[in-house]
Amino acid sequence: MFDKYSLKKGESLESVAKKFQTNVETLKDINNIYLIDQLRVGKDIIVPKNKEQYFNYYVIEQGDSLYGIARKYNINPELLASMNGLDPNDYIYPNQEILIPKSGYSYYITKDGDTIDTVADIFKTNQTELLNNNPIIYLLAGQIMVKKNK
Repeated sequence: MFDKYSLKKGESLESVAKKFQTNVETLKDINNIYLIDQLRVGKDIIVPKNKEQYFNYYVIEQGDSLYGIARKYNINPELLASMNGLDPNDYIYPNQEILIPKSGYSYYITKDGDTIDTVADIFKTNQTELLNNNPIIYLLAGQIMVKKNK
C-alpha cells in the first residue's frame, strides 16, 4: 500500500502529504526522516498508495473522540489511531480528516521484525495472496497491510 515518489523542485513534506492525502508525521515515520534538510530534489521517498480502495474518510466533529469513532464504526481504537499516525490518547480536532477502514478487509500494522511469512500467518493466508493484496511491501514498522476477506 505504498509507492515510491521522487521529490520535485519546490515540493515540501507538507505539499507531498497533501498530494497523497496523508500527514507530514506519517511521511516522516515511514521514511525515517528526522531533519527536513535531508530532503532534496530527486530524493525518493515512500508514500501511501490507493487509500480510496481500502479506506473511507471521516471529518472530525466537535465532541468526537477516537474511541467514540472506533465504536461507531466497530473498529479497534488502537488500529484506528495507528492507521492515522496517532496515539490512542491524542487529541483530535474538529475538521481534521482521518481514515476509516472499509469493511470487507482485515488490516495489520507492521512491527519491527515482521516478515512476509509472519504477516501471512497473522492473516491466516499465504505469501501469494498477501502479495496480491499488497503489491508493494516494505515491511517497515507502521506499514498498513490489507487482506480482502472472503
